[in-house]
Amino acid sequence: MSGRAAGKKIFITGAAQGLGAAIAKRCAAEGAAVALADLNITGAEAQAAEINAAGGQAFAFALDVTNEAQWIQALADANAAMGGLSGLVNNAGVAGGAAGVEEMELAAFRQVMSVNVDSVFLGAKHAIKYLAQNQPGSIVNISSIAGLIASHNTPAYNASKAAVWLLSKNIALYCAKKGLDVRSNSIHPTFIDTPILDGFRGMFGKEAAEAKLARQVPLGRIGAPEDVASAALYLLSDESRFVTGAELKVDGGISAM
Repeated sequence: MSGRAAGKKIFITGAAQGLGAAIAKRCAAEGAAVALADLNITGAEAQAAEINAAGGQAFAFALDVTNEAQWIQALADANAAMGGLSGLVNNAGVAGGAAGVEEMELAAFRQVMSVNVDSVFLGAKHAIKYLAQNQPGSIVNISSIAGLIASHNTPAYNASKAAVWLLSKNIALYCAKKGLDVRSNSIHPTFIDTPILDGFRGMFGKEAAEAKLARQVPLGRIGAPEDVASAALYLLSDESRFVTGAELKVDGGISAM
């Protein structure tokens, strides 16, 4: 690798698997120190061990992204372990299942909003002070194409990912107004080969489910975690120094239709 993230110190949520793990591995391979945070600390530790075994620098921290006290502690611990913090990836999220607005329980709606939106707010709220000490800094929030294009049976997921989109812009403008060289952008993937698709695979079978999803994508396939990791790497690296308040669609062309 070319060291595109050399010297960066990046905190990544939901890093025990899926997109978070892929982003951590890609950034570490490009020279960054990475802090992998997850409610599943065993999984985060396993991913960190794999990165370290490959010659990278990784640390694991337990984090419930809906818990403010845990955010404060995890960020402080990661800052101490890595000697600073220059990047934050708010990746942790849940799909919340399929249910129409009349059928979805309020508790279920609030749970999705808490995990998907409160986490982004809390992460930015408590990470900005560290990023300000290690400028240039970058916040990357994983939204979804579902934050830009709605469906009929995912009210909580649509609402939460749309909130992440606009909150990312708000954070960008806030940091700019304060005179900080700290950027904030969102990434909007479509169907990606991660455990978030497991429920759908369980309904139709892996091959049939993935083929059904692929037919909705102009490029004719579902995405790989590495597709999103590459987008995150760009936004976390100094290559994107003049990019803030933007949304990067990694959707195989769905939003072009």
